[in-house]
Amino acid sequence: MKPIFQNLFRSGIAAMLVAAGVLPAQADEWPGKPITIIVPFVAGGTTDIVARAVGQKLSESLKQPVIIDNRGGAGGTVGAAIAAKAPADGYTLFMATIAHAIAPGVYKKLPYDFQRDLDPVGLVASTPNVLIVDPRIAVKSVAELVAYVKAHPGQVNFGSAGNGSTEHISGELFRSMTRSDITHVPYKGGAPMMADLIGGQIQMAIETSPSAAPHVRAGKVRALAVTTLKRSPAYPGVPTLDESGLPGYDMTTWFALMAPHGTPPAIVQRLNGELARVLRQADVLKRFEEQGVTPGSMTPEQLATFIGSETTKWVKVARAAGATSE
Repeated sequence: MKPIFQNLFRSGIAAMLVAAGVLPAQADEWPGKPITIIVPFVAGGTTDIVARAVGQKLSESLKQPVIIDNRGGAGGTVGAAIAAKAPADGYTLFMATIAHAIAPGVYKKLPYDFQRDLDPVGLVASTPNVLIVDPRIAVKSVAELVAYVKAHPGQVNFGSAGNGSTEHISGELFRSMTRSDITHVPYKGGAPMMADLIGGQIQMAIETSPSAAPHVRAGKVRALAVTTLKRSPAYPGVPTLDESGLPGYDMTTWFALMAPHGTPPAIVQRLNGELARVLRQADVLKRFEEQGVTPGSMTPEQLATFIGSETTKWVKVARAAGATSE
């Protein structure tokens, strides 16, 4: 067989193998079909809100549908395990959060290794958490909440998006720093937790800003403090926990786009560049600002270093706070 026909034959076989999923597509052919972003919490929570905002814009720039696949459960670890085992071809991505840096300190055994099985693409956003309460409780400050909790030991429940979630660890920090007797109630995401807080089934939560903001503005929940050391422009007049009697309380929730380990570096770099362009768009910036969200800006290498330091930090905090789960 002449070389030209050999090359045509080989390229034809390769194309069939790519289509069948036997061989990964080359970076210069990507994307040639829809892309899925696995979101490890149910629809309606902050991770879902951020992922959909970014996914819509990536779909426009990549000229392919970007599908949001909500896989909630176990504080975000169910979705992480699914993403870690997905093909490393650039067609499955993962919206990781600070919860995945916390999880090794909460769960005795995980079916994946966060830093080994998922490759960093780019930091999407960061946001403060906000301490919110059922407005039917007669408290309007952190000091009044602490007094209320101490007057009702074991009767105040705080909700979270699941064991090991940012809301869980935020609540455990509050519990340990105030020496309060409050009960943790885990959900499969921020949306069902918020529904129960509004409905009066639980009394408090330390929720991420985008999920809490519309309900605070509507008066359905009351904001008492934010978790960062600086006040948030999304909550005018709301103090920080640090200045409300919990010195040193500091927690920022972050969201990062990742891919299964082994995804071609050229695809990772392309995604990082597309994400950076999305996060500079005026309508995205406006939407993030309204919700108290700061857009991210990191290379994959910088994100890997950041995730390493965050994991070391929050695993220690989770263990010190006794936030464990079987």
